[in-house]
Amino acid sequence: MSKFIPRQIAPIIKAQQTKFPVLAVTGPRQSGKTTLLKELFSDYRYVTLENPNTRSFALEDPVAFLNQYDQKVILDEVQRAPALFSYIQSRVDESKIMGQYILSGSQNFHLLNSITQTLAGRVALFKLLPLDFTELKPGGLLADSYTRTCVKGFYPAIFDRDIDPVIFYANYIQTYIEKDVTELMNIRDLKLFRTFLGLCAGRAGQLLNFSALANECDISHTTAKAWLSIWIYR
Repeated sequence: MSKFIPRQIAPIIKAQQTKFPVLAVTGPRQSGKTTLLKELFSDYRYVTLENPNTRSFALEDPVAFLNQYDQKVILDEVQRAPALFSYIQSRVDESKIMGQYILSGSQNFHLLNSITQTLAGRVALFKLLPLDFTELKPGGLLADSYTRTCVKGFYPAIFDRDIDPVIFYANYIQTYIEKDVTELMNIRDLKLFRTFLGLCAGRAGQLLNFSALANECDISHTTAKAWLSIWIYR
């Protein structure tokens, strides 16, 4: 059985439940958002809009959808039904219920854009990143060297299911490129984008030089900036 790893941000999120009608947690895929929210709000119903049938219901009849899930509900991958945000705004303005909705999503750019347009002032926004040293150390999950720690990385699934990091990250990148990237930006040459990601990874900790990065990848300076913006907001 998997063991829940306490997250540093958990009490900060929980403290806002009685202060905002909507809480929103964004962050990269597989950073532990769903696990954290289910642990923190165990008395809430959980609904994921990744499910095609649920998503169709939310898109085709948002009023009926929110009548069914009127409060104390976690809406995961909520950016897949952006029309819901305006209806949620109306609901929370009318009900005045704090902690009425918990929203979560992986594509930060889409989710943040929808939130800033419709839920400003009504939402407490948080970003959950993968595990850090302070979260891994109490459970004895830190490797015995910085090198091994860096190679293994910090994504919860690696520790929860004892996945080989090489296999995990190969699949993670493939999913990220084929799903999120193609939805955020029309990139025609995904193989070239993979090369771009590799070049960015090799420059970790260095000063960013767009011209050098673009030249080595054989793309324009403008394209390099646009592609990097996807990675920053993922």
